[in-house]
Amino acid sequence: MKILAISVGSERTISDESSGSDGAIRSAIFKKPVDGKIMLRLRGLDGDMQTDVEVHGGFERAVLVYSWDNYSIWRQELSRDDLAYGEFGENFTVEGMVDGDVHIGDLFNVGGAVVEITHGRIPCHKLAIRFGDPGFPKLFLKSLRTGFFLRVLEEGYVGAGDTFRRLAVGPERITVKEAVDLLHGTAVDPDRLAALAGISALALSWRKRAENKLARP
Repeated sequence: MKILAISVGSERTISDESSGSDGAIRSAIFKKPVDGKIMLRLRGLDGDMQTDVEVHGGFERAVLVYSWDNYSIWRQELSRDDLAYGEFGENFTVEGMVDGDVHIGDLFNVGGAVVEITHGRIPCHKLAIRFGDPGFPKLFLKSLRTGFFLRVLEEGYVGAGDTFRRLAVGPERITVKEAVDLLHGTAVDPDRLAALAGISALALSWRKRAENKLARP
């Protein structure tokens, strides 16, 4: 498990007919790889703007991770051969670390930093704009190949080629894939949902969603 590329983005205006009368929003989803080492801080990478911190940013969503292993699947499913590092708006494009192999609460050392997995990614309409397809976010979520967010516990420099060394496995061994399915997919398992809600590393928004789902008749 290692970083293949680190990508950052600047805020820019992008076209979105669904956003309002002017059909434009501000976003930093268009990210490009950087060279050398870059500082990973509690709120994210130096040079990476986070326009909407309800979706990407803050302490619980400092870094978005996506596996290069998923790219080959998307190339086939989308009939595209031009997908490059950072295409899905991720900060870390990694080798390995697919959604079914890592867990909510997993703790890693990478480069000079220590990070933990807080929750999976739920795509928003900006991903639809990025791919020019209003139906893509729904397809992306249904695939359960969403990627995940990291909380930074110890700041440090990171760079392409740095490996992830797992320091601890998430307490309930609930993979990112299972967590996404439990909260946003078709999985129905109250016991596992309750276990997910009890993981201390889980992002607050996901804990509330799990608790609300458990409270339904």
